[in-house]
Amino acid sequence: MKYMLLIYGPVDGDWTPEGVEEEMNRYRAYEKAVAEAGVMVASEALQGVDTATTVAVGDGGERVVTDGPFAETREVLGGYYLLDVPDLDAAIDWAARCPGSRRGQRIEVRPVQEFEAP
Repeated sequence: MKYMLLIYGPVDGDWTPEGVEEEMNRYRAYEKAVAEAGVMVASEALQGVDTATTVAVGDGGERVVTDGPFAETREVLGGYYLLDVPDLDAAIDWAARCPGSRRGQRIEVRPVQEFEAP
């Protein structure tokens, strides 16, 4: 079963260059662990929220494009891991091991909706 681990963290980080390097090393180790376990499907970090664009289509078909995220928030989606694991318990275990879960960030675990081909 596929689960998306969504990594949410504060909008503003107070990072030193050394702190950034330490965090990146933790993520590199985590990335290696999920790859070696054979459960990683995909993983990406996202650019800053200032690069976001929100798109909505009204009832009349008009497209509304807005710079930035839809809602004001103190947390932003910073990246994700898509894992193929046996069950929710395994997904939760991997989420707890994600470096972001230890620095005030939250890891949302959500199953991927799979549809049958028509």
